[in-house]
Amino acid sequence: MTNPREEKMAKITVVVAHGAWADGSSWARVIAALKSDGVNVIAAPLPLTSLEDDAAAVDRSIDRVDGPIVLVGHAYAGAVIAEARSERVKALIYVAALAPDEGEKVAEMFYRLPPHPKAPKLAPDANGLIWLPDEAFKSAFAQNASDEDLAVLAAVQRPISPACITVPAGRPLWKHVPSWFLIAEDDRMIAPETQRFMAERMKATVRTHAVDHTPIVTSPRVVADIIVEAIKHVAKS
Repeated sequence: MTNPREEKMAKITVVVAHGAWADGSSWARVIAALKSDGVNVIAAPLPLTSLEDDAAAVDRSIDRVDGPIVLVGHAYAGAVIAEARSERVKALIYVAALAPDEGEKVAEMFYRLPPHPKAPKLAPDANGLIWLPDEAFKSAFAQNASDEDLAVLAAVQRPISPACITVPAGRPLWKHVPSWFLIAEDDRMIAPETQRFMAERMKATVRTHAVDHTPIVTSPRVVADIIVEAIKHVAKS
């Protein structure tokens, strides 16, 4: 027999959003971990064509399900989930993510501090899209990943448009709903100091771990545990 809190938890859906150079499959291990915990979860497919387009894609994913929502964003998608406007969003979770304030640009936060020595140099190609060099997956994006995982990450990567990172963000949702932030201490893409700055500014519940930039692949249980923590908070509120 379930108790009222468990019944409330069962009605919550987690919507996860991938960052640049990734797709929904990057969440596979976190999804599996959450499913084993009995959590409802779906992945929002982002076109990575503009911040506005990506926010609209998250809103469409929210519209697919009923009940309270916990939104989770990895990396660039931190900016995206903060643009959601559904009143059903009850918590935000940032996984080694970017969290620009109103009027700030994603690129401003990304380049707030000098890059890690092994961070890749990024620039648009002839088609105006930004790809991650294949070697950067091993050197900076997910240095703790297996060779097999690195091969898949590189093979399925999706480019990001400059329109995602060069336009001012709107008023972020984290000003209104509880937020959690996983600070990745071994991140070579987004400086841990920048993550800490954003998390403190958000007044987020901070969880710090010695993980790389992509713990959704390399440390999925760590990520899943933070999501479950947020779900429990929503269920008791």
